[in-house]
Amino acid sequence: MADPKEQPQDTPVADNKPELDAAAAAKKAAKEAKQKEKQAAKLAKFQAKQAKLNEAKKAAGDSNNAEKKKKKESKTSTPVFVNKTPKGEKKDMSDPMANAYDPRAVESAWYDWWVKEGLFKPEFGPDGKPKPEGTFVIPAPPPNITGSLHIGHALTVAIQDALIRWQRMLGKTVLFNPGTDHAGISCQSVVEKMLWKQSKITRHDLGREKFVEKVWEWKELYGNKIHTQFERLGASFDWDRAVFTMDPKRYYAVEENFIRLHRDGIIYRANRLVNWCVALNTTLSNLEVENKELTGRTLLNVAGYDEKEKFEFGVLNEFAYQVEGSDERIVVATTRIETMLGDTAIAVHPNDERYKHLHGKYVVHPFIDRRIPIVTDDLAVDMAFGTGAVKITPAHDFNDYEVGKRHNLEFINILNDDGTFNEHAGPYKGMKRFHVRRQIVEDLKAKGLFVGVKENPMSVPVCSKSGDIIEPLMKPQWWVKCQDMADKAMKAVTDGELKISPKVSEGDWFRWLSNINDWCISRQLWWGHRVPAYFVKIEGENNDQMNDELWVTGHNEDEARAAAEAKFPGKKFTLEQDPDVLDTWFSSGLWPFSIQGWPEQTFDMEHFYPASMLETGWDILFFWVARMVMLGIQLTGKVPFKEVLCHAMIRDAHGRKMSKSLGNVIDPVDVIEGITLQGLHDKLSLGNLDTKEIKKAMAGQKADFPRGIPQCGTDALRFALCAYTTGGRDINLDILRVEGYRKFCNKLWNATRFALMKLGDDFKPNASSEPSGNESLVDKWILTKLNKCAIDTNKALEERNFKAATDAVYQFWLYELCDVYIEAIKPVCDIDTSKDEAAHARKVTAQNTLYTCLEAGLKLMHPFMPFVTEELFQRLVRRPGDSILSIVKAKYPTENKAFDFTEAEKDFDTLFEGVKVIRSIATQLMLKKNIIAAVQTSDATLFKLYESQKHTIVALAKGVTELSILDASAESPAESESGSVSDNVTVFIRKQSSDN
Repeated sequence: MADPKEQPQDTPVADNKPELDAAAAAKKAAKEAKQKEKQAAKLAKFQAKQAKLNEAKKAAGDSNNAEKKKKKESKTSTPVFVNKTPKGEKKDMSDPMANAYDPRAVESAWYDWWVKEGLFKPEFGPDGKPKPEGTFVIPAPPPNITGSLHIGHALTVAIQDALIRWQRMLGKTVLFNPGTDHAGISCQSVVEKMLWKQSKITRHDLGREKFVEKVWEWKELYGNKIHTQFERLGASFDWDRAVFTMDPKRYYAVEENFIRLHRDGIIYRANRLVNWCVALNTTLSNLEVENKELTGRTLLNVAGYDEKEKFEFGVLNEFAYQVEGSDERIVVATTRIETMLGDTAIAVHPNDERYKHLHGKYVVHPFIDRRIPIVTDDLAVDMAFGTGAVKITPAHDFNDYEVGKRHNLEFINILNDDGTFNEHAGPYKGMKRFHVRRQIVEDLKAKGLFVGVKENPMSVPVCSKSGDIIEPLMKPQWWVKCQDMADKAMKAVTDGELKISPKVSEGDWFRWLSNINDWCISRQLWWGHRVPAYFVKIEGENNDQMNDELWVTGHNEDEARAAAEAKFPGKKFTLEQDPDVLDTWFSSGLWPFSIQGWPEQTFDMEHFYPASMLETGWDILFFWVARMVMLGIQLTGKVPFKEVLCHAMIRDAHGRKMSKSLGNVIDPVDVIEGITLQGLHDKLSLGNLDTKEIKKAMAGQKADFPRGIPQCGTDALRFALCAYTTGGRDINLDILRVEGYRKFCNKLWNATRFALMKLGDDFKPNASSEPSGNESLVDKWILTKLNKCAIDTNKALEERNFKAATDAVYQFWLYELCDVYIEAIKPVCDIDTSKDEAAHARKVTAQNTLYTCLEAGLKLMHPFMPFVTEELFQRLVRRPGDSILSIVKAKYPTENKAFDFTEAEKDFDTLFEGVKVIRSIATQLMLKKNIIAAVQTSDATLFKLYESQKHTIVALAKGVTELSILDASAESPAESESGSVSDNVTVFIRKQSSDN
């Protein structure tokens, strides 16, 4: 039987009324069915027609929208450039030059070709040694493998590579040595986060060996990303010499450094205060600690606590200690009240009358069974500040540490490595440090010992890696004695072995090194150079790890065992290697000589050490540069480089420090490629900013880059950064200025394109650039300007004055070659000279002069703009016998006395003053064509000069159709506007009457 649910819902039901028989019912049903059929057919026809109409409408709309979209895209978007040059092959220059400069097209392919051709490798003489012209070596500061390109890298490359390319073109044996740093803390942190995100495991789950394997895997996958970013900036590194601070040779060098310094008593073990990061569970260098400035009471989140929890900073808490055996109390103040659990003294000034009766007495700790002495100290106490009484916590405060040493106080560590309090904290054992901060205030109040709270502007030390609050903590660590090495480093500057510039950085050098402290080189990490020190645990003896005599060193356990056997003959012992690794700065301090093969005396050590210079930011002059110099002198007997050049810090256009929360951090790739405002916004979400900070940063981006960042290209960015470099401490970078240099690149492009048209396809340059003797006045003028540009640029680069160097080449290209010379010779190059030998000779001379200026001008510009200069240089036909492969190896222009036409230069400058007055008056009168001009002078020599150069004046003045040169006897032109060129030269301008 059929399921009723399967029956059609519109099946007619039989009418069972008695008055209707079966036939009538059937007839009615058939009629109703027919009507429904008609209605259904009609409806289907209507629906089909409607669908067809809708389809047509939609198609028309889509077409319309597509057309609108196409038109909109053609106006707003740039066609996608596709590099068709196979990797490493030379770009095909046979196609005609593009009408406009496109940095994407120009900056493609050349870098891979340069590398493949080995153009960045040091070039040696026939004897296999450096060339007679000398060597120039820069050990490039090694970026962290976890790092990505920032604008500071771009500045570093712009300056260093400009010098490298310049010196290479001067014919020297040049080495620009790249490499990367293992970035101990940063790299370990990145991999730990990755493991947790992917597998919810920690490094402790893996164990040390497996975890280090994971870090190496990560490094191979992601650690060389910054190499490709440096390629984008055109850095001409010898990539075959790229090294890594953890590769086998560098690892061995770091161990050898430790072994030698320990043997010589320079490295020692001591239990002293360090910067401790609870979140990372390691000590930090001062460079890795940032000071967060607070203006007063501030509630802050702390790493490792619930995000909803905030703790109080920026206040002074005052509380009282009860004087032993007395009703008297002594009030102290502190910004870190939880450290009172480690107090071992109260210090007062010896001359403070308020406390003289308490000298030598004790106070009683309210929570721990401890008597605390009252000591006098005129260094630690300011009588006018606070109550004049200071709590002393030697094991948890850098200033108090010194007080503790002076007074032989007890050093009590109350903190575990994980940020909880230990057994020395009494009832607070096991509590987290900032929970103790909160609880102690309540407990002091309960005892009636809490006095009050005061606002206190202060700086809070924060870990730059984790954001955690830094704790001063006592730790047994390895330390380097620095004062003796620092004295030698200062002497190297005083004696002239080492030059530091600018002068303000030299001042910093002496200030820092004369007040240097010993250097903690231990880090509680697994990724890095493990300390090559082994503790000798002698059987049956009391073995104290703080006893330096019980430590031996070696590159491996066998070496360490041999050292222990020699030191403790006949004794049974076991060896335990220190689990810590060495501070990253300890390994990078060897950089200038470890990259050359030290401790072996290699060919590179012989010829490339010391390096010529080290260029870096002034902010790491002490943390890195000073340590390289100290270790270099100690281990090699020589300074590691002869010159230190400190570049400025880049700030935004308003002079503000670049900060993600301000939204003013600039990625150089965004400047090279361009990015929309939305693209900048999207990047903010990739960081670790909270919602409020993202909102603030977006507002900053909208204010600074309302239309995003325009595509500027590498050449414009490099040139701008060099042009900004004046020797000051800061650079306020305005992206609009970078965009202006992109337009300058376009000017170079168009000028060269135009010049090549004027030279013609059949042009063959002279074999030599030396003048032929047939040069016109303007030819001699431009050659003199070219010579001066070469002199000024070389001098500026020698003096490391990058602004002056870029100004010189900019001035020559824009204001002398493009604006004057090319305009002046247009008529000469355009004239038909087939029947005029003299005109032909003038044309050939002008063309050769133009070629000389283009060729030399591109070479002068190359160190600053490597890509566009290579592209344009390859467009120039070579001189006979010139087989130069690339502008990279072309000879840099230097002074050429044959180009020194001083008198001609003066004459043309005089002439051009007249041209400028003609232009000025024409502009005032809003005249652009059909201009009648006259130049009147009472000086016979000037009359002759102007008369002989009428064609040049007409070419440069623009719009002048008639030009007369008048002497003093001639009547001045009537109905003309006049202007004075000098005391005896006047210009007259009027418009042709037929054009009124």
